[in-house]
Amino acid sequence: MENKKTILFLTSRFPFPLEKGDKLRAYHQIKELSSSYHIILCSLTLTKIKQEWLNELTPFCQNIHTFKLNKFFIFINIIKSFFSGKPFQIGYFFQRKIKKQIQAVIKNQQPDFIYCQLIRTTEYVKNIHSIPKVLDYMDALSMGMEKRAEIANLIKKAIFKFEGARLKNYENKIFDYFDHHTIISQQDQKLIAHPSNQKITIVPNGVGSYFTEFDSSKIEKEYDVVFVGNLNYPPNVECCLFIINDILPIFNANEIELNVLLSGANPSSKILKHGNHNNITITGWVDDIRLSYVKGKIFIAPLFIGTGLQNKLLEAMSLNTPCITTSLANNALGAQPNSEILIANNPNEFYNAINQLLNNANLAKEITLKANDFVNKKYNWHRATYKIPFIPTKVS
Repeated sequence: MENKKTILFLTSRFPFPLEKGDKLRAYHQIKELSSSYHIILCSLTLTKIKQEWLNELTPFCQNIHTFKLNKFFIFINIIKSFFSGKPFQIGYFFQRKIKKQIQAVIKNQQPDFIYCQLIRTTEYVKNIHSIPKVLDYMDALSMGMEKRAEIANLIKKAIFKFEGARLKNYENKIFDYFDHHTIISQQDQKLIAHPSNQKITIVPNGVGSYFTEFDSSKIEKEYDVVFVGNLNYPPNVECCLFIINDILPIFNANEIELNVLLSGANPSSKILKHGNHNNITITGWVDDIRLSYVKGKIFIAPLFIGTGLQNKLLEAMSLNTPCITTSLANNALGAQPNSEILIANNPNEFYNAINQLLNNANLAKEITLKANDFVNKKYNWHRATYKIPFIPTKVS
């Protein structure tokens, strides 16, 4: 029997349920790696982990350790971060007691590799040099913060710019503490301000059989456009508000009725106040998110402040829903404009693109078929995971 090596997989959140991009990425990577490696999962958490969540990861992990962050120390460490020069995010997720616990796990389990997801977890292991370490930047968090600063009010703008500058500096400095590095897209790779950023391995996300094998042929298209995402995450909140405040008024001014579905976990109060009037339906959490995607004739993602690869676009394409998004989002995705996806960067362009697809069934079908083929060929969790630097090539 093959003697499997062991990976300690360190995450800033427990990778279930799959309502956030970092959880989705960690879950699928762990699932794929478990066939070739023993996995020790170490996850920080703010909440009690439910048994059914543990049950989802248990088949793939040799051991699971969760570490509950103390809210009092979160507050203290954020204040300390102000004076230390480190980003607030680092202070938020770092606690000395948990560091001792994680290092005890490492000492007892002696993993062959350590894999850190996001810079939020790096302080726990950065000074361990006897075990090869991989840092998954995932996204360029500094750029995401700078984008949020562009649309924030005066006070928040100053905070976001302050945090963005610190994140950029930290992304640079932490690079040298790790043997290997991964990131989700070439766009994000270039935004890491280290002179050797080209050495960061691009490991994209994938789309699983849960989406690709779903039969949507008998589901009625109840909405003209749909947006799906965690509706409390700032870039997604901005998407929804852009749809409500910038796109819908153009349709109303032209006396065109547009039925909109906004679907996803934890809807922000900024979104909820627009719910269930002016042809807007807000579902919040749904047990089967695939139904939200396929009930829409078009999926739109007016993303102007996010970074990284948008899983929502991969999922919509795999479910045969034609997509419209911004140049920013498509730079990471890499779909062919006007062939596999439509691009819009302002309200009028979204208005025109939506009308184009609603009124041209042949074009919508053509884009749908090409987009589905594009995603199936390019975005596969198995192939992507085996691009991680310490993983031997195992592509099927």
